[in-house]
Amino acid sequence: WISPRLTLLMLVVVPPVAVGAAMFGKRIRRLSAASQQKLADAGKVAEETLAGIRTVRSFAQEQAEVRRYGHAVQESFEVSKERIANVAVFSGGASLFGYGAVAAVIWYGGRLVVGEQMTPGELTSFVLYTLMVAFALGSIASLWTDFMRALGAAERVFDLMDRVPGIAHQGGARLEHIEGKLAFEGVRFAYPTRPDVTVLKSLELRIEPGEVVALVGPSGSGKSTVAALISRFYDPLVGKVTVDGHDVRDLDPEWLRRQIGVVSQEPTLLSTSVAENIRYGKTDATDAEVEAAARAANAHDFITGFPEGYATQVGERGVQLSGGQKQRVAIARAILKNPRLLILDEATSALDAQSEHLVQEALEHLQAGRTTLVIAHRLSTVRDADRVVVMEAGEVRQVGTHDALMAEQGSLYRRLVERQFASA
Repeated sequence: WISPRLTLLMLVVVPPVAVGAAMFGKRIRRLSAASQQKLADAGKVAEETLAGIRTVRSFAQEQAEVRRYGHAVQESFEVSKERIANVAVFSGGASLFGYGAVAAVIWYGGRLVVGEQMTPGELTSFVLYTLMVAFALGSIASLWTDFMRALGAAERVFDLMDRVPGIAHQGGARLEHIEGKLAFEGVRFAYPTRPDVTVLKSLELRIEPGEVVALVGPSGSGKSTVAALISRFYDPLVGKVTVDGHDVRDLDPEWLRRQIGVVSQEPTLLSTSVAENIRYGKTDATDAEVEAAARAANAHDFITGFPEGYATQVGERGVQLSGGQKQRVAIARAILKNPRLLILDEATSALDAQSEHLVQEALEHLQAGRTTLVIAHRLSTVRDADRVVVMEAGEVRQVGTHDALMAEQGSLYRRLVERQFASA
């Protein structure tokens, strides 16, 4: 030991720095997480505004959105400013204590040298060691704040990584052959985000292989929820959903979804070529298979009308295509997938008469020989269904053909039809 007394003097700075690291570390971590959240909120505002730019401009709300984004950015800036201030205080404090220790060592060591209790060489060596400790404290403070900042930013990522999905992506039985028989047996369901709102109440429904069944009813009656349960995006709280007599919870979710084709009101197209969007239904499909699917979906003519044909880029979310064209590309994708079960979720509700006619023809090709569930608000699209199931408040109210249900005076289905045609 060069000087135990100087060593003790130097070590006096360690407890305050350690306490400061604990106090400021927690604060910096919390502020880092808050900063990331505020930054994400600002990004969300920008993304919403750009995605809905036509709506923003049609309502002349550009300046309002600029102010909203500016407010979100300002909130992010304020939190970041507070975080940086805490980092500066801790780093500066750690350096101050470190160099304060150097000054104290020089002062007290000088007295020891004057009192001949220590040689000048020993003091010089000790001061150099003290400087090394001071530099180390400064570096540790910087590294500690960076670590706390990274830990705070990573909290959300760790939270997502630690979540265990309620429904596994894989695992379960894979049937060698599927006929397409569907059944809902006493199904009760509420969405996890709204557990107090029961969407389906003891639902009983059976669909035979190859049958076309139309689900109609007021908004919020549970029609789209039925489709979500078939694809097993959720599991029922009570009861079960079966395919060919097998509870879907016992089937491999990935295999099950490969047996289901879905055409929705607003189909999702990837920002790639028309051909690749169609091939999404069967990734190893040949160009000839893609073209055959497009012909069956009444899409070949408009695709070949593009300068680049099937290589035409559809843009983000298919922005380069009209509503009817996007629907036909989605139908071609479903045809190429060749599913045994088909779900048409408001597939023609947003189309004009000409586009609806072309899409309806394509849907007839797609429905042939497949178990089909048609969810519709426009009741004119369900006339040819084998059965019409009328839902209200999560329960089946009526079942029958279009003509039979229309013949029932005062029935819910008849009121829905009359109300729709009256408004038209």
